[in-house]
Amino acid sequence: MSAAQTDSRKRSKKRFVAGHNNSKRWKGSRELEVGMQGILITCNMNQRKCTAEALDLLNEYAEKLYGPEKLPNANGGSSEEEDVDVALKKEVAQLQASNTKQERRFQALESGANNVIFIKTQNMEPDKLIHQILTDLHTSKKKKSRVILRMLPVTGTCKAFQEDMVKYLTTYLEPWFKTPNCATYKIAFKARNSSHNKRDEIIKSIAGIVGKLNPKNKVDLTNPELTIIVEVIKAVCCISVVKDYTLYRKYNVQEVVKEDEPAKPVTDTPEEEEKHDGGVKDEEETTEMEGENVSQNDEEPENGGK
Repeated sequence: MSAAQTDSRKRSKKRFVAGHNNSKRWKGSRELEVGMQGILITCNMNQRKCTAEALDLLNEYAEKLYGPEKLPNANGGSSEEEDVDVALKKEVAQLQASNTKQERRFQALESGANNVIFIKTQNMEPDKLIHQILTDLHTSKKKKSRVILRMLPVTGTCKAFQEDMVKYLTTYLEPWFKTPNCATYKIAFKARNSSHNKRDEIIKSIAGIVGKLNPKNKVDLTNPELTIIVEVIKAVCCISVVKDYTLYRKYNVQEVVKEDEPAKPVTDTPEEEEKHDGGVKDEEETTEMEGENVSQNDEEPENGGK
């Protein structure tokens, strides 16, 4: 190989590496936004380790339910003699394609709150996936994580203002609560880094929607058939309707593997809720609010608008 050809390959290789390192240009949003589906995961301080554990656990069960993930790939492998310029063009094409249609099955994003991560999902039902994980953990009693606390599916998102939430939930809740469907239910509401929503007003509004959809829907704080989870983080409201919320210890993967105790009413005080979450106070109780009014509200003490 001539010296000129060698120099040409070196220059091409430099451009290839530069193009690879600048791949962030094609990445989409890295934060939780309205319109996304996924899983909210709370942890005990170590968010990086929590993210790794969560992705491993989610991929393990997603493969069982949906099969192996089909990763975006070029047409076959490249030859060792393939010109670096051609390899660079393929790399750029792959990056551009992954930004448009071929997103990964799971993508870790910033949630907007400390000790909480958001895993965006693609082409799956996060509520069914999380329920399957918890069912398996509850049955096997096999611990599969060290720092993950709760795994809450997010099947709907809207702006975190009361009028937006009421409008969105009026349609969103229909499959579970609109006549002829009905169920016993409770509302699990939590707000992080948000000061513009009043807990009691939100819960009353949601209960009013459920009552209008079918008057036969009844509140049950002890053992409801369905739980409406409403998690507000900054300007985004994350919503889901789940089964077995009490049985699966409020979707806490550390608690669900423990031996079952005699059933008792679940009307936790803030101190008891902190114990459920592994002794970690919620993000809205920290001093990292930068002067915002901090809501000290915790989950569903007396809800359902009664």
